[in-house]
Amino acid sequence: MFAFILRRLFQAMIVMTTVAFIAFLLFQYVGDPVVFLLGQDATPEQIRALRADLGLDQPFFVQFWHFLSNAVQGEFGLSLRQGAKVSRLIAERFPATMELATIAAVLALALGIPMGVYSALRRGSFLSQVFMTLSLLGVSLPTFLIGILLILLFSVGLGWFPSFGRGETVQLGWWSSGLLTLDGWHHVILPAVTLAIFQLTLIMRLVRAEMLEVLRTDYIKFARARGLSDRAIHFGHALKNTLVPVMTITGLQLGGLIAFAIITETVFQWPGMGLLFIQAVTFADVPVMAAYLCLIALIFVVINLVVDLLYFVVDPRLRVSGGH
Repeated sequence: MFAFILRRLFQAMIVMTTVAFIAFLLFQYVGDPVVFLLGQDATPEQIRALRADLGLDQPFFVQFWHFLSNAVQGEFGLSLRQGAKVSRLIAERFPATMELATIAAVLALALGIPMGVYSALRRGSFLSQVFMTLSLLGVSLPTFLIGILLILLFSVGLGWFPSFGRGETVQLGWWSSGLLTLDGWHHVILPAVTLAIFQLTLIMRLVRAEMLEVLRTDYIKFARARGLSDRAIHFGHALKNTLVPVMTITGLQLGGLIAFAIITETVFQWPGMGLLFIQAVTFADVPVMAAYLCLIALIFVVINLVVDLLYFVVDPRLRVSGGH
């Protein structure tokens, strides 16, 4: 297992270096930061002086090495739009995105897995047909439309929930949390449901398909022949083996909740990293765009590593084969 972890860490380093190189190319081909900082009326002398101060007059790979060294320390320079350190802007927005994505992930898993299991075990029932119909709607409708419909129904029509913002927050060191106040929970419900719906329906359909496949295998038939109860077969054997392939997709989807919360945050004006990235794209704020790209890549790499390690817990065959 130790060799397996070392291989995964080495692969993660290659991935992060590649992503950092792509992020660095943004500085080279998406506008000139010197022009953004000094404006169009800057003299050639001012431009040359600032380029020297920023190290932009150095060779390409020297600049990339400096960028990589700073990125490892979490430094991506100053925002061209706000004039503040990018690391500080990300740190301010990160808690909002993580709390939104975490609640959406909990909703997707807590509802998606039981609904998928029920749809597989009772696939002819009325409730199972309802679940499958709703899953088609959840997969088909775009996220921004779901958000708008929820706002029209629960904010404009019924007035139950606010339509924008994060609400009241509590500061815990550098982390700001809206989950410790009633107003914060009031604000997070609609965006969390919007973000969770697609993931929930995807997990439900995946669990259902895998569960049906496992129930047709020979060892399940053998378990029935031995006289094991349906409960032991369904939850002690079938569900456990269903979760092995489900974990891979689910892990990637949970990373996608953070990466693709951009649309949800824009619809609800949620003050997270997604909204910050949209604003950065609008103003060609390259340092913020590069930092966001590297952070999302890091999150995906960490989630993939955690999922790979969970395989050893769920599937004993991997422990026997040494993870190959």
